[in-house]
Amino acid sequence: SEIDVEATGADQAVGFGLVGFSLSLFTYYTIWVIVLPFVDSDHVIHSYFLPREYSVILPGVAALILLLFVGTFIGVVTWKNRKPKKVD
Repeated sequence: SEIDVEATGADQAVGFGLVGFSLSLFTYYTIWVIVLPFVDSDHVIHSYFLPREYSVILPGVAALILLLFVGTFIGVVTWKNRKPKKVD
């Protein structure tokens, strides 16, 4: 049996919003990390970006937070699905 599921307008709007946000974040980070080192440090474009050391710190912090949430999720699911020991 085949189930035909289509996204509602709200789901599509959220999806487009997430794709747009991801694309803009990727573009910003790419310019920050790859393009800016080749631009003179006194150019006005540098005022729109954080200092370069944050280009390593922020993704590292984001990765740690992601690992924390994934580990917490796995721990909660494992805890809820455990079977009580049988007492003879």
